[in-house]
Amino acid sequence: MNTLFQAYRLNDTLTLANRFMMAPLTRCMAGPGLVPTEQMAAYYARRADIGLIISEATIIRPDGQGYPNTPGIYSPEQIAGWKNVTRAVHAKGGKIFAQLWHVGRLSHPFFHHGEVLAPSAVAHKGTVPRMRELEYQVPRSLRVAEIGQLAEDYAQAAANAIEAGFDGVEIHGANGYLIDQFLHHTTNLRTDSYGGSPEKMSRFALDVVDAVNARIGSDRVGLRLSPGAYVHLEGDQRDRAVFDYLLAELNQRALAYVHLGIFDDSLTFDYLDGRASDYLRAHYDGHLVGVGNYNADTALDAIKANRFDLVAIGRPLIANPDYLAKVQKGEALTPYADAMLAELV
Repeated sequence: MNTLFQAYRLNDTLTLANRFMMAPLTRCMAGPGLVPTEQMAAYYARRADIGLIISEATIIRPDGQGYPNTPGIYSPEQIAGWKNVTRAVHAKGGKIFAQLWHVGRLSHPFFHHGEVLAPSAVAHKGTVPRMRELEYQVPRSLRVAEIGQLAEDYAQAAANAIEAGFDGVEIHGANGYLIDQFLHHTTNLRTDSYGGSPEKMSRFALDVVDAVNARIGSDRVGLRLSPGAYVHLEGDQRDRAVFDYLLAELNQRALAYVHLGIFDDSLTFDYLDGRASDYLRAHYDGHLVGVGNYNADTALDAIKANRFDLVAIGRPLIANPDYLAKVQKGEALTPYADAMLAELV
């Protein structure tokens, strides 16, 4: 039997129906108040045969927003909206994690009428996606006490996710957003207890992991990482030591999984000596989720080669809600570009 379609046990709490995951895909479909909609419930329910759905990135508090119409999980109305989503997924026999998100310096006052916060006062160049008239601003460097509060806010968001019926959460620590900004030298210029050394630069990520684990249990917590900087920030040779330390510390914590945040796994990074997925596999002992232009055949080859344990599928799963059935039957997939012309619920 094809390994991809066999059940996979993550831990005592969670066994997946298969080794496929739905990658977290920003959809910008939330309604007023950033409340999840019935359209979103139908969208996720149609993909419930996937072993584990990771929701679109979900904002932990108002100043974490960086894109229009992205859902939150900090208000009672948002929690109620997510309950409709999780009920719909569970009714189809599926499992779903909420991806918890704060964009840091990639926010804009347009969204929350407040300050843009980040590890250091280093602006991202360019304009806000889908709102090209808005240029990114120089953020204010977070105070130490504010960083501690942010870790607690992640933990509260995780508790809200469980209240909303999610099976667990994935902490978004990748792709140049807030947690990732602490992990890279180009965005973390701090010289206090959260910057200047691998141990200090890793501290916020570990604080968040520890706070979320303590609140909902580590068996229901995943973490997404992109040690190879390639989106929203630039890499630095010194980043390698930060991730070496971070992964050694994560090996002491019983997470459900670590999820690669590189959308094209053919990319190589000099300071990682190759692909980020191979680097993670060499340094992280737990369950690893691969992602990056994989199809069922190439994912199976990678799993057989022990490069990762599960595979997250992105755009093909947007274009094909029946992705799993088509793959099992050997049917042709609808190309993503063609599917964009149709309603994708």
